[in-house]
Amino acid sequence: RHNFSFYVVGLVMLFGVLLGRLICGVLCPFGLVQDLVHRLPTKKWTVPLKIDGPLRYLKYIIGLVMVVLLPIFFTNQFGLAPPYFCKYLCPAGTLGGGIPLLAINESLRRLIGVLFGWKMFTLILILVAAIFVSRPFCKYLCPLGAFYALFNRFSFFQMHLDQDKCIECGLCEKVCPMEVEVR
Repeated sequence: RHNFSFYVVGLVMLFGVLLGRLICGVLCPFGLVQDLVHRLPTKKWTVPLKIDGPLRYLKYIIGLVMVVLLPIFFTNQFGLAPPYFCKYLCPAGTLGGGIPLLAINESLRRLIGVLFGWKMFTLILILVAAIFVSRPFCKYLCPLGAFYALFNRFSFFQMHLDQDKCIECGLCEKVCPMEVEVR
């Protein structure tokens, strides 16, 4: 009766309340790949705050446009919409599914088109960025992380600062790979 995935959204909300951003930090396989690539011995970059701050809102815009608005307004004759974010931007499926399937199935390699080329370009760009910047996909592009961030205040797993032990040195913020403002 409804053109909205109440079960899917409800399940994601449940995970957001139960686990919060723990999902992003511990359970996300593409986050792990970015962390491993970031460990390559190179000079690391710190994105200037005047660029980093606004860029962190990009994932909310991507979520609103590619996950909410496009599927509402651009559907096929059956009222179904492709998963726009997964299809056109998310590199995790390319790395975890597309490349392995192409490696083992020769008939699929003959069907590669422009979309796969775009997805490979996106994957390579994000992995190269991950060499220098910690988790660039998570920080700037992932709408699932943006959705889970909405539940940070309600999540059972939260980061807490022990004010009695804090000496305001800022070391926690310097070593945090996601550059979270802890204090």
